[in-house]
Amino acid sequence: MKSKSATETLNEMIVVQKMIYDNDLELLKKQFHVAYESVKPINLVKNLFHETIASPEIKNDFLSKIIGFGTGILSKKLLLGSTHNPVTKVLGTFLEFAVASKVSKHSEMIKRIGGNLFKRFFNKS
Repeated sequence: MKSKSATETLNEMIVVQKMIYDNDLELLKKQFHVAYESVKPINLVKNLFHETIASPEIKNDFLSKIIGFGTGILSKKLLLGSTHNPVTKVLGTFLEFAVASKVSKHSEMIKRIGGNLFKRFFNKS
């Protein structure tokens, strides 16, 4: 068996280091691309939106606000209809926000009552 010379050993080490360098460079390029894509404004907004929607607390609060807002609009339409009187319109808007506020604060109880009524009407077989 022939022993390697110092030059051959050094050349092999250079080749190994070059392969490690090329691999690290490729990983760095991929990581840079991922970081670059993540700081684009549209992706920041998308990520924020997905994180917000994924939170159960925010989902529940959002649903409560939607229920309150819908109930406020419905109560305004039922009580006032379509009026052309500006004073009545202003009072209707105040009524709408008052109902929406109350309903959104007590939405859990309203959802529970609504669920019970739904079960009572539609589960009679």
